[in-house]
Amino acid sequence: MLTEQGRIKTLNPPHRTNIPLWLALLLKRQRRANILPPPWLNTHSLNAILDHEIEHEETFSPPPRLPPQPSSNTLPTSPPFLDNNTADAAPDALPYHWLELGEMLLEVASDDFEEPDNVRKLLRDMREVRMAKLRKGVEVLDAGGGFQMNGVGGMEVGESRSFVTGVIDGLRHACTGMVLCRSAANQAQENFSFTRATTQGPRPRRAGERVLWNSWRL
Repeated sequence: MLTEQGRIKTLNPPHRTNIPLWLALLLKRQRRANILPPPWLNTHSLNAILDHEIEHEETFSPPPRLPPQPSSNTLPTSPPFLDNNTADAAPDALPYHWLELGEMLLEVASDDFEEPDNVRKLLRDMREVRMAKLRKGVEVLDAGGGFQMNGVGGMEVGESRSFVTGVIDGLRHACTGMVLCRSAANQAQENFSFTRATTQGPRPRRAGERVLWNSWRL
């Protein structure tokens, strides 16, 4: 089979192989395959990552390492096909689409999890803790500070876009108002200087200047 990510190897049950997510979900719905969840989707790993999120209130759990750059003979790999979304993933790092992938696998292949209910609960707790961090970071932005967003997932970015853009718009309006006030103050200062120079009148000539002027006229 030829896909956008290249040709898929021939499937030889019961041997394991990495295939695109859409194909794995399709075969699972047809009861023709089992899905092996990534290591970070087990209860032990999720508990460890959740503890890290709770202990470090200002930062998120570290994301997985970036894949190596593709060579000229290979195609670039998009996020759903990265190793951190397969059984070869690291157990202590959440990928960019961790929430979407977890929900899809729990919906279609919950019987392939050892403790699906606990995994679902941990994912929900993880989501609440990380969203609370995002809201807290927005308050820091509103106060004029900075906020580190390394490790934030795609779904979290989409959900926080509304209140993040609201804060950015408010900061933009505030900066615009400051620029206008500064420009008005500079204009008023220039007008005041011009008024002083006009009301004081011309400077009286000195004696030497008057002689030179008279001699030039002659």
